[in-house]
Amino acid sequence: MFDKILIANRGEIACRVIKTARKMGIKTVAVYSDADRNALHVKMADEAVHIGPPPANQSYIVIDKIMDAIKQTGAQAVHPGYGFLSENAKFAEALEAAGVAFIGPPKGAIESMGDKITSKKIAQDAGVSTVPGHMGLIEDADEALRISEEIGFPVMLKASAGGGGKGMRIAWNAEEVREGFQASKNEAASSFGDDRMFIEKFVTQPRHIEIQVLCDSHGNGVYLGERECSIQRRNQKVVEEAPSPFLDEATRKAMGEQSLALAHAVGYSSAGTVEFIVDGDRNFYFLEMNTRLQVEHPVTELITGVDLVEHMIRVAYGETLCLSQDDVKLNGWAMESRLYAEDPYRGFLPSIGRLTRYRPPAETEGYLPGVTPDAPVVRNDTGVYEGGEISMYYDPMIAKLCTWGPTRAEAIEGMRDALDGFEVEGIGHNLPFLSAVMDHPKFVSGDMTTAFIAEEYPDGFEGVALPEGDLRRIAAATAAMHRVAEIRRTRVSGRMDNHERVVGSDWVVTLGGARFDCVIAADREGADVTIDGETLRVVGDWTPGDQLARMTVGGESLVLKVGKITSGFRIRSRGADLKVHVRSPRQAELAALMPEKLPPDTSKLLLCPMPGLIVRIDVEVGDEVQEGQALAVVEAMKMENILRAEKKGTVSKINAGAGDSLAVDDVILEFE
Repeated sequence: MFDKILIANRGEIACRVIKTARKMGIKTVAVYSDADRNALHVKMADEAVHIGPPPANQSYIVIDKIMDAIKQTGAQAVHPGYGFLSENAKFAEALEAAGVAFIGPPKGAIESMGDKITSKKIAQDAGVSTVPGHMGLIEDADEALRISEEIGFPVMLKASAGGGGKGMRIAWNAEEVREGFQASKNEAASSFGDDRMFIEKFVTQPRHIEIQVLCDSHGNGVYLGERECSIQRRNQKVVEEAPSPFLDEATRKAMGEQSLALAHAVGYSSAGTVEFIVDGDRNFYFLEMNTRLQVEHPVTELITGVDLVEHMIRVAYGETLCLSQDDVKLNGWAMESRLYAEDPYRGFLPSIGRLTRYRPPAETEGYLPGVTPDAPVVRNDTGVYEGGEISMYYDPMIAKLCTWGPTRAEAIEGMRDALDGFEVEGIGHNLPFLSAVMDHPKFVSGDMTTAFIAEEYPDGFEGVALPEGDLRRIAAATAAMHRVAEIRRTRVSGRMDNHERVVGSDWVVTLGGARFDCVIAADREGADVTIDGETLRVVGDWTPGDQLARMTVGGESLVLKVGKITSGFRIRSRGADLKVHVRSPRQAELAALMPEKLPPDTSKLLLCPMPGLIVRIDVEVGDEVQEGQALAVVEAMKMENILRAEKKGTVSKINAGAGDSLAVDDVILEFE
């Protein structure tokens, strides 16, 4: 077996590979840019080599720098993770020439499957069902429009070398083809150094389901079930699960066998994924093959007990696959929620900064990939730590929270509790949105498509409106918490020895537009909180200053993220972000008379919605713009974002230009 491997990646996937290598007794080498000098993967590895400035095209995807790190450390093999050089045939070739093992497939398979046009032709020849589309490369926007009209709208514009949602656009009309084609080409060139494009029919109401395959270099291969990846935003997966709630055994078998046929057709070895779209009648169509480890691989590991990274390493060493298809059993259900550094309340735009608080829920003790679980599991694959920086240079995903349960309902409930207990402060993040998905009736029923987010949140995510019963339970909990805080305050102030006489029993709680009149009767074990004649027993060990409250209210568990505000708390629970005010009846009476503070008027300004780099300004002073017109393009975390006019107006001032780095809410344009 290898003595030392280098991981040509960063973040959570580098940490994930290090964990398995450590389990196997293999030493690891990390590489890092200036931005990642203090990153978690650098701290975890046995050795680390600096490879350049923060931009990936000056560090992580520069083959010569990775090769030099290999020479410096004597690494015998390289695991590429995903993204960066993971599907770069030239990198695999360079490793082969240097006598270093590539922990991935042969370069020929990378070349064949990495090019989406070539891969579709091979898939057709191998008997795999494919989506209608134009298989040739597209030269310019005019040709793209002509082809799109022949195929019929809507169409998908795709970068041939793309992945992870980069260089991909859906176009519903001619204007979107022209605009999206150039934006996709730019993203593809920036992310992959390859701006070739192709077009295929966009299948409406699809589900995105993929098959995990694992093959060795001796002709053996298995498929490890499927993953449902239909909860997507901007063509990037947000929530994944295994198995799919939609497939039956016959469809699973047919998809698995076709996936293996494709893998064998290209001489594939290592772990890989064949992606399909599946319609409502369970007809499935090949999309692409990812010749690498997938981001969502943990859910497959959880339901099969197979450590995919370990098998990748063993296959790269030349070992024969120790699994047969009969050995593959699907056990229970697994969920994965991707924690992104992005603000769901600002259109999911990227967020950067320091993690002033980062406290994931406790992982299940003793659980390791490669072990079939028999009790509920919490797993968190992460590459960050409290006090660390989230950089603008890389992908915004900072963790993958996974849960396993014997049934889908139990896996979802485990995820709800884990999300409620996940503490993140200092940056915008999508934890509230992930919680909202877990409670959404369509998701709970398993009745979702890739259009789920667009259909259920057409105006963006504005938080969750909790039902009255949940608000009542939170009101009871916060009333009891406020009483505890008041007792602490009276003790500190020393106003009276008998603090019970100072702290009253009647409180008014307002939250989420609702008002609850609460009467508290406390004892040593907890408190009885009476609201409108209903008494709820509140028990918990929360003390003032704690940012997480785990309580039982009315016999049901309740987990609250807690922040202090004047006269109450900022409470976050199950996707809701609430300002909770707890006042005495007289204070509540006076508060109702106070005028509401209005937000400032920014209707005549174009504000930068995220920290980023201005790519271009599309208007000039004096231009009259129409609603929906493109005004500027901002790049952040490898994605180009087009900023559009919200209404008709005339540009009076331009405050930024191409190349400028802006912070959130910096003024880009002003209007008359």
